[in-house]
Amino acid sequence: MAALSASPPTAGVSPSPRPSLVAHKNSVTWSAAAGFPPWRARAAGVTAPPIYWDISKKNWMETPAETIVTENDVPLLSFAEVAERLDEYHASGARNQNYMAMYSSIFGGITTDPSAMVIPIDDHMVHRGHGVFDTAAIMDGHLYELEQHLDRILKSASMAKIALPFDRSTIRSILIQTVSASKCTQGSLRYWLSAGPGDFQLSSSGCANSALYAIVIQSPSLPAPAGCKVITSSIPIKSPQFAVMKSVNYMPNALTKVEGEENGGFTGIWLDDEGFVAEGSNMNVGFVTRSRELLMPRFDKILSGCTAKRVLALAEQLVADGMLSGITSRNVSVQEGKAADEMMLIGSGILVKPVVQWDDQMIGSGKEGPIAQTLFNLILEDMRSGPPSVRIPVSY
Repeated sequence: MAALSASPPTAGVSPSPRPSLVAHKNSVTWSAAAGFPPWRARAAGVTAPPIYWDISKKNWMETPAETIVTENDVPLLSFAEVAERLDEYHASGARNQNYMAMYSSIFGGITTDPSAMVIPIDDHMVHRGHGVFDTAAIMDGHLYELEQHLDRILKSASMAKIALPFDRSTIRSILIQTVSASKCTQGSLRYWLSAGPGDFQLSSSGCANSALYAIVIQSPSLPAPAGCKVITSSIPIKSPQFAVMKSVNYMPNALTKVEGEENGGFTGIWLDDEGFVAEGSNMNVGFVTRSRELLMPRFDKILSGCTAKRVLALAEQLVADGMLSGITSRNVSVQEGKAADEMMLIGSGILVKPVVQWDDQMIGSGKEGPIAQTLFNLILEDMRSGPPSVRIPVSY
């Protein structure tokens, strides 16, 4: 029986080295170098000599040839083994973001271990979509527009009939403490209010308590205001009742984004039930008309973007400087939008992103416009040195 040198699995600790798969054309062999255990090999759909952990020899051993092994056998794992595999999953690089801290009202505290950043599968937000969420940027150790985003999530929770697990002040404090525990000074804070765990029924009446979750994501780089292409989405827009609520029901949003990418663009643009411009997959839309007017669709049928509303406020400076003739919010036809001098997407994840092409129509000169760039600079500066009404310092 051949032995493969490796350290034993230990809960919460990534053993090194571990058995791993080394693929050579159509064959695979086990190696103890790269930390790829057999269960991850089977999950990846590759085959290899079956091995097991010999406790007495404290080593991985090849199963004897005469032993019958069913490749589809599913192991029964202890909590410690689950924790160990979650550690391995995180260490594998499958996640492409850095999760610095998470709060959960289910376990009533904050964790900085990414493997422990989980929610119950019977949470109604998971299997019924009964939850709402919001976000706030973290810039230079300050939370940007937290108050405004808090107001919006509380309104969304009310519309979704989700009782608050804590009052507003407590939720605010928990969010700030989570950022503090993360030590993250540049990134984003995302948080959810859920009907809570309890069962797999449709009604949330069986949920004992609603839940609050929050996570801090490190993002040291800032988005660049590079021009992009958009398409008119074929995905049906959500009805106003759900469009104005920031719920976790983002399947239409996700499909609109994917559709845009599949057609060589950044995202899709929704039209409302009357054919007017509505919004992007998760951002608002703005235009600069030929008369130098900043124009945005009204918020009565779409999500009221906190970043978009702040851009409108900051744009008043451009009116005073003569760069804009005015600021208007009204219905915008597709024809008027495509004929604009500038078009832009506005949201917390992108700030202000110029659109240079919509479907087959070039916007303006087909290059990034000066107003979009100026508005990007204004809101970036606002995030860095704006008034206390939009910037909350975090004590680390």
